Amino acid sequence: MGADDDAAVPAWAVASAVLAPVAMIGGWSLAAALQPTFDPVAETISALAATTATAPAVMTASLALTGLAHVVTALGTRALPRAGRLLHALGGVATVAVAALPVDRAPQAHGLAAAVAFGALALWPAAAWRRGATTLRPDVRPAATAPPATVRPAGARPATAPPAASAVTAPAVTRRTVALTACFVLLALLTWFVLELQGVGPAGGAWTGVSERAVAGAQALWPLAVVLSLRARAARTRTATRP
Repeated sequence: MGADDDAAVPAWAVASAVLAPVAMIGGWSLAAALQPTFDPVAETISALAATTATAPAVMTASLALTGLAHVVTALGTRALPRAGRLLHALGGVATVAVAALPVDRAPQAHGLAAAVAFGALALWPAAAWRRGATTLRPDVRPAATAPPATVRPAGARPATAPPAASAVTAPAVTRRTVALTACFVLLALLTWFVLELQGVGPAGGAWTGVSERAVAGAQALWPLAVVLSLRARAARTRTATRP
């Protein structure tokens, strides 16, 4: 895709990218505050949305909003490869399914939906990197195609050489190294959570809640970093292409 596609990140995609971490982090914070007996270090987010929780509607709504926000953001990031956007959207749909399937009512379905959500949201950065590091100004002709020499009338001003090509660096978040590093970090956090959930992590399961919040928070924040980076690059592109 070209530079014009980067400028197509709409304001509503920025809003949805902001909504995802606000809904997720704000939701678990509010739900935990309404349930004094809840242990955020050891207990999972799903426990806050269980039908036996003090205010299950709070966490359920937060999960649903987060999932929908991911889907909307995936729709708005047209500058990214389709594979990455589809994985991102899949993670969002699965997050909505997590909200719709309380862990105490449908434990198996809830677990499957959570696995798909966590997996897709951890893997999508690896499918969202783009080739190419710079975009040249489209109004600048390559040096090899310079016009042939012509006879200049007496007194005419000499022709000026075309301006040097301006280059706009691609967003860091869409470069292969950065995207794969983000994927690695998200997968590492997810692995930590799975190990704690199975009671074989560094804390023997005592940090299940902390590890889940680490991976869920990071997965909610990464799309925002991508969107802001794309918007900043679009602004640089517009500046570089001005005559």
